[in-house]
Amino acid sequence: MTPFDRKSLIVLLAVLGAILGNVAAALAEPPPAFEGRRLFVSYCQLCHGKMGKGDGPLAKQMGITPSDLTTTVRSRSDTILKKIITGDGPQTITGRARHNILSEAMPEWVNVFKAEQVDALIAYLRFLSTSKHPMMGDPEVGYKLYTKYCTVCHGEEGEGDGVMTKMIKINPADHSNANEMDPLSNQDLVYSIVNGKSQFMPAWEDTLNPSEVEALVSYIRLLSN
Repeated sequence: MTPFDRKSLIVLLAVLGAILGNVAAALAEPPPAFEGRRLFVSYCQLCHGKMGKGDGPLAKQMGITPSDLTTTVRSRSDTILKKIITGDGPQTITGRARHNILSEAMPEWVNVFKAEQVDALIAYLRFLSTSKHPMMGDPEVGYKLYTKYCTVCHGEEGEGDGVMTKMIKINPADHSNANEMDPLSNQDLVYSIVNGKSQFMPAWEDTLNPSEVEALVSYIRLLSN
């Protein structure tokens, strides 16, 4: 593809993205792990730390040792995690009613989070405990960029079914497929975004700055959780 063709394709995608962006933002629901991260940052990060390792600033001030979520979450089912988070009902693993047997400083969130919020938070905890790839940038920024530039091809949920796939018969990467995305390093994704891939995946090096590219990579990681 010539440089002119690449630029033309980027312009076309940007125009279509602008036209569809508002509709996509209204209709598309971010992945559960994305919503879960918002909750984690607001309610959990102060104690459990940015990466969930139990080293948050408030925990240090209070002299408490929260669980390292990158390890403890792996061995617990969603049912048990819901009880640990909400404090609603006995933990079958202990037979005791209080969830904060794990830590006396652990609040009960039953009257704070809705059921779907608890599910989203668990999805993000699963991401923290299983992902091999660190978050490079701000997925909040990445979500906005993905909606603006990427959904036209990759689809609102990253499944590779955007409107352009029907117009020009292309098969974009399925960003929601962990089996396809996990083997790719963050640098692999950065390279593809910056330099393009195949004749239909344009290079975005002249459109996105490095921090925006890193934000996109972080959002894509949450899509494939």
